[in-house]
Amino acid sequence: MSQSPSQGEAAGRLFVVSIGPGDLDNLTPLARKAMNESDVIIGNDFYLEQMKPLLEGKKVIRSHMGKEVDRAREAVRLAKSSKVSMVSGGDAGVYGMASIVLEVAQNEAPELDVSIIPGVTAATAAASILGSPLSSDFLVISLSDLLTPWEVIEKRLDLGFRMGIPMAVYNPRSHSRPGNLCKALDISLRHARPDTPVGIVKNAYRGEGESFIVTDLGSLHEDDSAVNMHSIVIIGGESTKLLKEGEIVTGIITPRGYHRKYVY
Repeated sequence: MSQSPSQGEAAGRLFVVSIGPGDLDNLTPLARKAMNESDVIIGNDFYLEQMKPLLEGKKVIRSHMGKEVDRAREAVRLAKSSKVSMVSGGDAGVYGMASIVLEVAQNEAPELDVSIIPGVTAATAAASILGSPLSSDFLVISLSDLLTPWEVIEKRLDLGFRMGIPMAVYNPRSHSRPGNLCKALDISLRHARPDTPVGIVKNAYRGEGESFIVTDLGSLHEDDSAVNMHSIVIIGGESTKLLKEGEIVTGIITPRGYHRKYVY
């Protein structure tokens, strides 16, 4: 596995390209370079549409949710003789395509040159819109039980909330999992105050659909209807505070601790 698209001259090569939130402004130069060098671009149709200006002149292979293994196999097969970019939303190594591509490549083409191209992940994109809620230690967890048993997720949630640090929650609520967020919030209230700040960010950096709400743990537990699969929920930790302009709440901050060492 190589480290960047500038290394290696073999005809066959596979880039797993993290495209970030989905807007071209947040696409890294390294990701853009990898896609420009590729002959084939493969990915979920939703993410390919976001990269449409970069697809001209490329062979484009579109796939759908739930076809990750098939997509990875096709990318590995094609990359034996072509330069291929597998696009993945956010950061490919955070609930993305990096792991399954590497697993398939290790089994089917262990000599294949594979590069993982990093990107802006949903947690940090959402955090930037809220202010700075993830300034120190924080935990990232997904509520999707498609690949991880719910019993395991519950155990991780309980241990996570015991730590008292902020938590970024991926895949919080969907039509097929409408109750998972409520169950997670039940666990949170065993350990955290109901007035703990919470931020809900929808469609971070995706244009007109972007929005955010600042609320608290107790209120979200009572009504989580504002949350959907396009949302990231950031639950504050013990030291998390509201950002305010006068009496108006503008965001969330988790102080890193400079106030304990410096006067400012």
